[in-house]
Amino acid sequence: MKLHNRQAKIVEIIRRQERASVEDLARALDISRETVRRDLGQLARAGQIQKVHGGATLPPIFGEGSFQHRLSENVSAKIAIARAAAKRVRPGETLFVDTGSTTLYFAEKLERLRGLTVITNATSIARSITGAAGNNRCFLLGGEFSNDNNQTVGAMVCAQIAAFRAHHAVLTVAALDARTGAMDFNIEEAQIARAMIEQSESLTVLADHTKLEQIASFEVCPLARIDRLITNAEPPAPLRAALETAGTELMVAPV
Repeated sequence: MKLHNRQAKIVEIIRRQERASVEDLARALDISRETVRRDLGQLARAGQIQKVHGGATLPPIFGEGSFQHRLSENVSAKIAIARAAAKRVRPGETLFVDTGSTTLYFAEKLERLRGLTVITNATSIARSITGAAGNNRCFLLGGEFSNDNNQTVGAMVCAQIAAFRAHHAVLTVAALDARTGAMDFNIEEAQIARAMIEQSESLTVLADHTKLEQIASFEVCPLARIDRLITNAEPPAPLRAALETAGTELMVAPV
């Protein structure tokens, strides 16, 4: 297994379990404990994991509580969605990327591209973009800081978004259905998403199957505004029909 693929698998296991021992990782990947320790050292220096006695955990930059919990949910599906989304991005493009576990995975997959400009309100995404080898630029939007999600929110963020134009907005949502379209549970996150959409030429929504045919409190945008939906499973028939009527491209990423 190539170094990059092996280390990506290590990070995936740690995110799924929130903690993994050297012994468990060596057994899962069929590699030596010495190789695991060497990989953990490199990943810790890159800020992707935190070494602890006998193994590793998620790093403090991912916070505690809901965001850290979301990082360990549906990991394989989110990584598959992120990989598919990254393949649709071209070198030199400008992207808005909002806060979310799937968009963090997406940001990590952008390292193969060069010359990108990423505008985000998520400190974890900014760290991922600037820590990669692709010589990509990142603008971190300033505002009130939320430690749980490691993001900035509020009117200051929305005002700064208006100063940018982007080829794409790549966003996560809390829910998506045929009647309303994309929705969020947090009003401030919904406002930021709407501001990013307003300043973008196209919109890609990343949503695993648990978000489909669900509802949330605050509308983000109708289906007709979504250029591309990337998910990991075929949507229910009513939603699929509504996507076709809206002209939204549907991509189902193999897990």
